[in-house]
Amino acid sequence: MNDAVRLPLSGVLIADFGRVLAAPYATMLLADLGADVVKVEHPDTGDDTRAWGPPHAEGEATYFLSVNRNKRSFAADLRDGTGRRRALELVRRADVVFENFRPGTMAKYGLSYEQARAVNPGIVYCSVTGFGSGKGAALPGYDLLLQAVGGLMSVTGPESGEPVKTGVAVVDVLTGLHAAIGVLAALRHRDATGEGQHVEVNLLSSLLSSLVNQSGGFTLAGAVPGIMGNRHPSIAPYEVYPAADRPMVIAVGNDRQFAALCHGLEAPELAADPRFATNTGRVAHVDELAGQLSRLLERRTAADWFEVLTPLGVPCGPVNDLAEAFGLAERLGLAPRATITTDDRPMHLVANPIGLSRTPPRYDRRPPRLGEHTDEIGAWLDS
Repeated sequence: MNDAVRLPLSGVLIADFGRVLAAPYATMLLADLGADVVKVEHPDTGDDTRAWGPPHAEGEATYFLSVNRNKRSFAADLRDGTGRRRALELVRRADVVFENFRPGTMAKYGLSYEQARAVNPGIVYCSVTGFGSGKGAALPGYDLLLQAVGGLMSVTGPESGEPVKTGVAVVDVLTGLHAAIGVLAALRHRDATGEGQHVEVNLLSSLLSSLVNQSGGFTLAGAVPGIMGNRHPSIAPYEVYPAADRPMVIAVGNDRQFAALCHGLEAPELAADPRFATNTGRVAHVDELAGQLSRLLERRTAADWFEVLTPLGVPCGPVNDLAEAFGLAERLGLAPRATITTDDRPMHLVANPIGLSRTPPRYDRRPPRLGEHTDEIGAWLDS
């Protein structure tokens, strides 16, 4: 990228008291877009995820590395007078504060929103909690817990009815995205009015919003969905099927695609069958349809079906592992890896998925070592 190009968030200073996943993911996305993120960590242990391994890369936990690039690490013990003083000075100079402690914790250190606003009226202060700052303030906000009590596990799992969590802490990720959007909106408001504000996001509300059609079915029609395995409650065929060598997905969204699928499977009679001619009929007779399609798909490999069906406009593909998924993205020219070189050692991280034609994300700094920038930032704060 041309060094002369000013990134969208250049000049925005973020005091990042967040740790683990939701807040660090949000601040990393903002750092990629040019914000100067100062990650405040305890000098002894740092962010909890520094110890969350395996896997490791050259002795560092890949969990931490995955969400902390483009940041500077400032070690400060908030229980210590010097640490608190420096932290408050950082807040005074910052544009944005991120924190995801339990409600009330930042106030103990003199760093609550009200205390921050007293020294910096224009501050945008983002609090990330598990269950909000009211009656749920004392509840621990762990992703697995939220997947359970927030309803996600009630619609996820095998058809036998055993609840299953997702393979990644998706509630934290979704909350981090909502936090980043909220902060950008608050910065826009501040730029127009000079007024800062308190941005609050919580894991439970973020999950309920992200359940979209399932949540909407409940709020609008009182429908309480259950576990459907890999099926969709409203469209068919839309699930996992067995090919000759491995599982594959068929994700048909309309009658035209279903007719194309039947043509590719050399079974046009299925498209004419009154049970399957419309989506409503296919959903009503999903078991019969699944049996018919499974018998046809088992004749060839998933790769063969991908080559046959994709040109016909049928959404389909094999169930890939991560190596295969990255390989697919690379073959499609999506550049899924970002490389940062430090000390002549390349570090390959996952690229920011946001494409900007004029101001693309930067990859300038490897995730910081604990306290790596303490002297530099401390001298600046003391000046």
